[in-house]
Amino acid sequence: MNTKTLLIVAHAPSSNTKKLAEAAYNGANHTDINVNVVLKSPQDTQPEDVLAADALLLGTTENLAYMAGLTKDFFDRCYYPVLEKKQGIPFALYIRAGHDGTGTKLAIKTITTGLRWSWIQEALILQGEWQDSFTEQVQELAMTLAAGVEAGIY
Repeated sequence: MNTKTLLIVAHAPSSNTKKLAEAAYNGANHTDINVNVVLKSPQDTQPEDVLAADALLLGTTENLAYMAGLTKDFFDRCYYPVLEKKQGIPFALYIRAGHDGTGTKLAIKTITTGLRWSWIQEALILQGEWQDSFTEQVQELAMTLAAGVEAGIY
């Protein structure tokens, strides 16, 4: 049986967003789940990484009511090379939002709709001042995605 691969693309410019990326990685690597987990920054993620993945978890900050520039760069570089080959890939998103995250969510929904990626749930928006519970929420999201991919649900 081939082990599935979950690609986590996490923009983590601060210590708190690094905690979120680590929580995603740890959640997907839960001992009861057998998936290959790859954690990369947006600038280090290439189309080949997306093509090799069975699911994708994206983490970004909200910057000026939009996604982080490096997250946009990831989509700019990877969009056309993966467009025809990764339609239907299970996808989840978390947004670290200082405000409400809606502009970021809308922009990413527009891009992933064009890619025809399959959202496993609504975007997780971690809004306002930092809360330690944010890491637990991201860990649970990653665990859910990884378990669903392993089980063939997504």
